[in-house]
Amino acid sequence: MAVDELQAIIQRCQILEEADFKGEDFNLFQVAGQKCLEDGYAAQLLEVIQNEKNKVIIKNMGWNLISPLVRCIFTYKQEDDKREHCLRILDQLAQLCNPKELFLGLLEQIEQTSGEQVCQTVMLLLQPLQTVLLKLKNKKAYSVGLSLAMIMNQLTPLPVPYTKQQIQEDKLGLCQCCNAVVDFAKPFVDEVVKNMEKSSEYNDMELKEELIKFCMKSLKYPLLTAQLEQLEGIEEHPFRRFATEIIDILWNLGELIPLMFVHHKGKSAQWEDQEFADIERKNSADSLACLSYLLFVQHFGVECFPVVFSPSYLLLCNMTHIEVLLKRTEESVLSKGLDLFESCLLRMEDNSLLHHYLEFRDFINVPQDLVKIMTLCPMEHMRKKSLNILQLFIDKFDTEGKYTLFRCLLKTSNHAGVEGYIIKNIKDQIHLALTKEYNNIWFTGHHLISLLDLVLSLPEGAETDLLQNSDRIMASLNLLRYLVIKDRESDNQAGVWTALGKIEQNFLKPLRVGLNMSKAHYEAEIKNKKENRKEAHSSNTVCSVTVSGEKMLPMTTGMQLQVLHSALFTFDLIESVLARVEELIEVKTKAVMDENS
Repeated sequence: MAVDELQAIIQRCQILEEADFKGEDFNLFQVAGQKCLEDGYAAQLLEVIQNEKNKVIIKNMGWNLISPLVRCIFTYKQEDDKREHCLRILDQLAQLCNPKELFLGLLEQIEQTSGEQVCQTVMLLLQPLQTVLLKLKNKKAYSVGLSLAMIMNQLTPLPVPYTKQQIQEDKLGLCQCCNAVVDFAKPFVDEVVKNMEKSSEYNDMELKEELIKFCMKSLKYPLLTAQLEQLEGIEEHPFRRFATEIIDILWNLGELIPLMFVHHKGKSAQWEDQEFADIERKNSADSLACLSYLLFVQHFGVECFPVVFSPSYLLLCNMTHIEVLLKRTEESVLSKGLDLFESCLLRMEDNSLLHHYLEFRDFINVPQDLVKIMTLCPMEHMRKKSLNILQLFIDKFDTEGKYTLFRCLLKTSNHAGVEGYIIKNIKDQIHLALTKEYNNIWFTGHHLISLLDLVLSLPEGAETDLLQNSDRIMASLNLLRYLVIKDRESDNQAGVWTALGKIEQNFLKPLRVGLNMSKAHYEAEIKNKKENRKEAHSSNTVCSVTVSGEKMLPMTTGMQLQVLHSALFTFDLIESVLARVEELIEVKTKAVMDENS
């Protein structure tokens, strides 16, 4: 019987001195103890462990029971008495065993767990692990750091619940586990805070650094990808609670404000391998970006934040974080970047952001990232939000800043729709310049003419793909029509009449030639398709179309004709505006000539 075997080993070891225990004794104790657990004699094993006479034996050998004990706990149902006995054994081992040996045993058990049992195992062992760590005197900071790192490494592969239903179900127990890990860390935070008030001993600084590392890892996972908005029907949002706790730890350690303004705080690990250094830098950037989002969008810890910084300075500090978030493709992370950018911009007055800020790399990169989201993101609500934020960003700049930003976006966007949108913004600024009393040098005169060189041009002259560039061309023609009507030749305030010859040569004439060629080509295609359809057995003959290397759905001849007629309609639209512009120029030029004659 298993209990008898265990008792025999216990009796043999009771007469030995602690130093005389041999490897064989450890093995026999482990086998007998494991057999007791597997055969359902947990109550009897508990009695053995609680017996004062066995204290020395349990101190040295008890940690060997951790692995079979954890297996048995997961075998029994919640209400089973045997499970309760196993839990009491675990508690006793935490109190009686050699802290160093038990620490390694607990950590090994956490490391070996995987899949659906990760969170269950971590939550089961957190309390005994905390008890053991609080007993440690040597290498305490290292041991706490190793424990937190091991736990976070085990949790990180698990998917983060995102929807309301997923958070409520918490199928793998991640929400509950994250908050349990924070509670596990609190005594060590309190210890550091107390010692910081007394002195700055090296050991405590080490423990502080380990706790900061834990907070940084928590910001990257799970908080970076977690849904953090208040959800109706969830009284206490687990990730919001977790975020609050992480912010509180950073505040209590005196690191919250420094981290907000210093991108690389304190000592960073010196990696010989550049790849490791790059990974650490990226992880740090992700964590700091998430911290910024928590503070400025969700307002966690905002009561601790000093109200002395200007909105433009806060935007400057956050642009690096915004760029990090906008480079990601996951909706949960991308939305945080857009929300953070919007939040920073809404704090500012229109026209208050000085053009000098565009000298910072991030102020050029971020709007380019917005353009990529507007044109490439598969989620419509993200595309629309990006467009709104781009407009908000434009509105905040002073006149020179708007001018510089427009030039940059026209050169870098490589998207006709975006270019058309920017040209519409340019038209609005010209309108303000021509109707306001103050002197606006950036959207009139030689500065405007320089900008119009970019706007009123065709990328490849008469051979430009007019269909692909139709948005840009229509916006350019509307701008030119506005200038010809609004800016009288006698005033020439905008300067368009001085540059008219160049505009006709570089834009209007090539556009007219391009339109004639395009219309002739498409009309010939329509005629060809109609003739082919008559010859075919049926009007439902299909052809395959390849776009960007991917095969699209087959198109019938009728569908192809629809596409071709739609293209012709676009050309007619462009031609009508072009004709109106040419007519206005001719009328105004003739009127001036008549006046002069």
